[in-house]
Amino acid sequence: MTFPGSAAVFVRGLKVLAVCAVVFNSGAAMAVEEPAFELIEKAEPYEIRQYRPFVVAETVVDGDLDKASSAGFRLIADYIFGNNLAVSAKPGDKTNEKIAMTAPVAAEPVSEKIAMTAPVLAEPQAAGMNASRWRIHFVMPSQYSLATLPKPVNPAVQLRAVPGQRFAVLVFSGLAGAEKVQQKSEELMAWVKQRGFKTRGVVQLARYNPPWTLPFFRRNEVMIEVSVSEKIINKNN
Repeated sequence: MTFPGSAAVFVRGLKVLAVCAVVFNSGAAMAVEEPAFELIEKAEPYEIRQYRPFVVAETVVDGDLDKASSAGFRLIADYIFGNNLAVSAKPGDKTNEKIAMTAPVAAEPVSEKIAMTAPVLAEPQAAGMNASRWRIHFVMPSQYSLATLPKPVNPAVQLRAVPGQRFAVLVFSGLAGAEKVQQKSEELMAWVKQRGFKTRGVVQLARYNPPWTLPFFRRNEVMIEVSVSEKIINKNN
């Protein structure tokens, strides 16, 4: 059955809710793919990870952390569940493709001057978790490349290839409101500074569970890209 206009969007929205209930439920049998990485160091709750290259679908939205995360999730989920054009589609063809869900959903504060200074962020901690503009992105399944992913119909959703990166990560459970995330971000930055690591960009928030998950079952992470040699890691251990 086909649905015209807004009805099709409504149906995709219902699919988003239904699939999330299955995919993210802690008791579900389905596995959710996460971006691949090598664990370089672990000192709970901190980790150093070397991520492999991946592709993200992303959007930039205004609002506080909660509002922006919700709006961004809906936009990208709409793309994932069919508001796209398959690479194999011919001119005039509206063939779409469904993409498997992945975790986590990442939120990254965007500077008010991003359009003027991109890609350089001179003061990555200036706005912190009280930012009024956010970049929300999903990591695409590893079976896809930038060339094989279906193209977003909505221009607000963009695809971007991300090279391999090394991140310092702080893992925590519970609710991930702006105040708590800011606190965890400061703890992460203090640990990074104490270790003598150099940072790039801003602290990102990664959330792995839907909002109905009980707080003590939730997995959250704050993470920031670092430039660090094996020599420095070995020296600190």
